[in-house]
Amino acid sequence: MSDEQQQQPPRARVLSGVELRKLASGGGFAVDENTGDRMIQALQGIIDSLETRWSALEQFRKSPMMGTSPSARWVSDLMVRTADDDRGLLTQLQAARDELPTYIDAIKQAKANYRRQDENTGSTLSTYDTQA
Repeated sequence: MSDEQQQQPPRARVLSGVELRKLASGGGFAVDENTGDRMIQALQGIIDSLETRWSALEQFRKSPMMGTSPSARWVSDLMVRTADDDRGLLTQLQAARDELPTYIDAIKQAKANYRRQDENTGSTLSTYDTQA
């Protein structure tokens, strides 16, 4: 193993939107109102941007005219495959477009969790205050 590989910190696993929503539904994810709103605003901005630009992005599915030589056709086909294969740009953007609303739902649930936890904490503290 090289020094570079040994120095790399382990990568955290990214939760899917469904996993995050399940975590939030079980009360395992909470976020305050302001932070949650900012997260939702950022994610919604990405969704809106993708929606606005989607027809232009779809152009990447078409082979660009690069000439008629075998090399030009090969490069043109490679560009389309790069955009549209399993790991391609359009494939990843479509996945984000489909998944981001689920993250937003999870954050909304997490905001409700935070409110509920905050109210419970306030009630508990009030009980202690009246007992003293």
